[in-house]
Amino acid sequence: MYLNEQLIHIGQSLAGIVPELFLALFLLIYLIAELLLHRYVNKDIMGRILFITTLAGAVLALGFVLGQWGETPGFRFHSMLFLDNIAVFFKLLVIGAWIFTLLHIRIVDYDFPTELNALLIAATLGLCLLCMATHWLSVYIALELVSVSSYLLVALSPSKKAAEGSLKYLLFGAISSAIMLYGISLIYGLTGTLDFTDPAMRFELARKVPFVMYTAIFMTFGGILFKLSLVPFHVWAPDVYEATPTPLVSFLSVAPKAAVLLVLMRAVSALPTELLPLLGGIALISIIIGNVAALWQQNARRLLAYSSIAQAGYLIIGIVAFTALGFESATFYMAAYLLLNMGAFLLIDLLRPRSQTILSEYAGLGKKHIWIASTLTLIMVALAGLPPTVGFTAKWLVFSALWDSYQAQGQPWLMWLLIVGIINAAISLAYYLRLPYLLFFKPALSQPIKPRFPVTVNIIVGTLLAAILLLFFKPEFLMVWIRTMSL
Repeated sequence: MYLNEQLIHIGQSLAGIVPELFLALFLLIYLIAELLLHRYVNKDIMGRILFITTLAGAVLALGFVLGQWGETPGFRFHSMLFLDNIAVFFKLLVIGAWIFTLLHIRIVDYDFPTELNALLIAATLGLCLLCMATHWLSVYIALELVSVSSYLLVALSPSKKAAEGSLKYLLFGAISSAIMLYGISLIYGLTGTLDFTDPAMRFELARKVPFVMYTAIFMTFGGILFKLSLVPFHVWAPDVYEATPTPLVSFLSVAPKAAVLLVLMRAVSALPTELLPLLGGIALISIIIGNVAALWQQNARRLLAYSSIAQAGYLIIGIVAFTALGFESATFYMAAYLLLNMGAFLLIDLLRPRSQTILSEYAGLGKKHIWIASTLTLIMVALAGLPPTVGFTAKWLVFSALWDSYQAQGQPWLMWLLIVGIINAAISLAYYLRLPYLLFFKPALSQPIKPRFPVTVNIIVGTLLAAILLLFFKPEFLMVWIRTMSL
């Protein structure tokens, strides 16, 4: 390619990543503004100005991403990035999670260092790039940007537990990153390419000895499984969830999963189908471990950590079905899980603001905060997969896709995955309904103070409630949009 052609391609590529360029520029502007304001205004005024600035920047980024909807699918920077409607959809999920986190912080009145906003911007930038990555090198670089930002977010709290959690997060993250990098080198050595869309990757891997192929792919998926908190890269999740302030846990529990899920869908589509039983086994073990371990938890954040391990397994079910319906159901499940999980963390925090979220402390609060507690109960019912909630629709779709795949292929492992998934959905009722039981059927340990929630809280809670119910009765509102997209 001649120099003028390269310059034209670079110009076209830059025009296709406007939201990411804006986020990078916005990060620099924010850091400069923070330095200047620190010298001339007091801490409270600086905090309010920077919060408004960050929220405005998030809304602008959302607008830039929406402007990409309907663009002609195409590569950016050769095969490093690929922009299409499904990438735009997942970027909308990521930025939506960012905006929700900012509102959560403001509503519950957390006092975080101003560096928090810069770290969230950097993490969002990495996640948006990850949503477009179709090359293992771009996946790794974007994943590292997200990881480093995440480690610092966990360490923001001054408590000793947060320091321990961030250290554990860093150590396991570094190990998974090293394993992934070694796996990428194996993939390159075996195939001569790191491009998902290059047919040589699938062809060359399929020619190798199965053990070599499985080893290379499993190691390459190390960083992806870590972000999804899937077995065997899941052990960091409970301690990190317990140690990290609730709004930051809320963001880290869903936003990285959304971006990484899309990477996994693209990778699975480009790799030999022989890896599907491997992913199916990981999903099955994750569902069992997540649900069984959650039964003994006494902390709401740890409970939701083990829940996230199981929920990630259900996300993978849609992928291993390896059909159009399977990918669509996984996308629907991710959108529903983002809504439910962030809603659960917000409502838990509203009932016991800035607390350690010990389950026993929620006893009797349902009678004092009926509106909040009732919505939280509905969210827990939805996470368990019961009607009439979007959680039931999401599980129904992934199980339907798996059943259709079993009927078409007749593979016994697909049936085992379906049976174990359904049984574990029933087991999850035991811990998901524990919090509603405490809220409404146990006496309060002490006389709770009844705070007056602002109108903003009631609007957000009402919106959550409406979305959870509406997507059960009218799932086509979201599915029609998802079906217009393709990998």
